[in-house]
Formats: sequence, C-alpha cells, structure tokens
Amino acid sequence: MIRCPHDAAERRRAGMKRWCALALVIACAAAWGAEEVGAAMERPALMVRAPERTVLLGAAQAGPRWLAVGERGVIVRSDDAGQSWVQAATPVSVTLTAVRFSDARHGIAVGHAGTVLVTQDGGTHWERRLDGRRIPELMLADARARGDALAQKAAEQMRQDGPDKPLLDVLAVDPLRALAVGAYGMALATEDGGKHWVSWGARLDNPDALHLYAVRQRGSRIVIAGEQGLVLKSDDGGQTFQRLATPYKGSFFTLELPNEQEIVLAGLRGNVWRSTDGGSAWQPLPVPMPVSIVASQMAGDGTLLLANQAGLVLARRAGGALVPVNRVPLPPLNGLLASAEGGLLAVSIQGVMRVDTKP
Repeated sequence: MIRCPHDAAERRRAGMKRWCALALVIACAAAWGAEEVGAAMERPALMVRAPERTVLLGAAQAGPRWLAVGERGVIVRSDDAGQSWVQAATPVSVTLTAVRFSDARHGIAVGHAGTVLVTQDGGTHWERRLDGRRIPELMLADARARGDALAQKAAEQMRQDGPDKPLLDVLAVDPLRALAVGAYGMALATEDGGKHWVSWGARLDNPDALHLYAVRQRGSRIVIAGEQGLVLKSDDGGQTFQRLATPYKGSFFTLELPNEQEIVLAGLRGNVWRSTDGGSAWQPLPVPMPVSIVASQMAGDGTLLLANQAGLVLARRAGGALVPVNRVPLPPLNGLLASAEGGLLAVSIQGVMRVDTKP
C-alpha cells in the first residue's frame, strides 16, 4: 500500500496525503522504510525499454533539448522535438519530481529522499549534490546558530525519521544559484552549483512547517506557494520574505509570475487566484471544472497555461477566462512543457503526451 511520509501531527500527515491523492508524488519513499530509501538513494536508475512511457512528473527545456523526470530516477531527453527519447543514466532510483534549467547546459532536478541532481552538459550526465541525510544536518546547524529551540527540535526529529521527505520544486536562478523547496517546510539554497547548501527556513514565515509545493522568480521577486493557502513573497532576491494574505486556504500546487506585478496561484479543486498588485488584492479566475490544477507554464507568446487532473490544459484568454486547448482529455497531468518553438507537451502517469491544440 502506498502511503506518505508520517509525522506525529495528523494535520501534517493529511497535508501530504492530499498531495499523494493528486498523483503528484507517486510511491512515496517513506513507504519503504529507512533501509529501502537508503538503498534507492545509492542505486542507479534502471534503464528501461520505453522510458518516455513511464510515470513522469516534471519537464523542462535546455536549449533545443527537451527533458522530463519521473519515478524511480528516470530522466529522459529528446533532441528532435519529442519525436524520440533517450534515457539518461542517473545515480539514484528515487522518484524525481521537478527539473529546471538556467541555460542550455546547466540544470537541476529534485525529488524524493531530499534528492538533488545537477547536470552541466544539458542533461546527458547527472551528479547527486544533496540528499535527505544531509538536509536535516543543514537545518539543525542553522537552528543552532540562531538559537531557535523549536526549529532545532524539528530538525532533530527529521534526522530521526530518516531521509523520507521529498523535495517538490526547484528554482534554477543561474548556473551557480538554485533554491529547492519541499515537504515539511524544507527550503535549501546553493550559490556554488550545489557543492554547498544552506537552509532558508529562518527566512520563511512558516512556523507550522507547511509543505512548499512551487517556487518561481521574475527579476528580484521570488514567490513560494504551499499548503493551506501559504504564499511567501520576496522582492529582494530571497534575502527576506513576507507572508501574503490569500482568500483561499486550500493548497496551491503551482504558480506563475506573468509580469512584474502579477501573481497567479492555482491548486486544489481548481482554485485559481490572480493579483495584479504584487499580492495585496486577489481576484478569482473562473475555471470550467472544479478539478485540481497541478502544473503551469508561461508559453513563449505570454499565454498562461495550466494543467489539471482531468487531463486538460487550460489557457487564459482575453478577459481572464481559462479554456481547454486540447479537444480530447489526456490522462491526469503532472507537468507541462511549452517549447520555445511552439510545441506543447504534457507529462503524466502514462509518460510524455503531445497536446493537440488544433480546433
């Protein structure tokens, strides 16, 4: 039976179970136990015959190359606009949840067991730079340096639990700087390409260690979205964050920053909220169905795209309405890739899907 990371607080367990119910985190590593998780962290991903048909959770573009990541450490890449796919060798077999590139060569992928993988050649080769055994030590060192007894206790508990907590999204600022966020308030940053990491927990107004599901940046603005309506905004490149008041108290699984002042949040039960003043006031965007939205991307022409668990890709049209762009629903979707060349792919429990947008 698949279940999610456990904790003494029932509220926190329920929060992670909601995430699993949406199929965004498949086969949580905590179901295996500490020994099995440790083995998966050290075991290279199994090379499979059709890796593009495995469960995939995130996608990205690195120059002309398309990439996607998913369960059991699978990473696939395509150099011909998605016509064919090749599996990359990876050093872990834990599920990978997200991947981002800062340029055509430098990318970062995150996933279960606090895993962070880095590539410097466009996704051909990957190296592990962080994992769930190291993360509690970083959080504990930060808490001790600040004299924060509550944070220290939480870090010690995380260390005792073992490496069973997933990272859920990552921001690739440039080839050296990145920010990874995940379950139980994990937020880790690097400024040297992943060789060293520091905990940003003290910068975030998140005393209940709510799950952090998505992070985006535009200019010096960074926004993080999470469970129970949590939204954190920084206007100084992450030096400080403020907690934004939002009208919806359910989980936000994704967000986008379409322009300098606009923030769009989307999540549970199809809730989509938009602010045009940096997060002071919010207006709902109507959706065609109350189905959870779990992924998003800004297309090259500036169109906001959202993907939901009903297998539909929604595009924002003039006036703010969100309308489906695919005539035939796909399997429940986990991620989107709107390529610079105009192609649109989705990743799902059935792998890579080309989205047919013809009327």
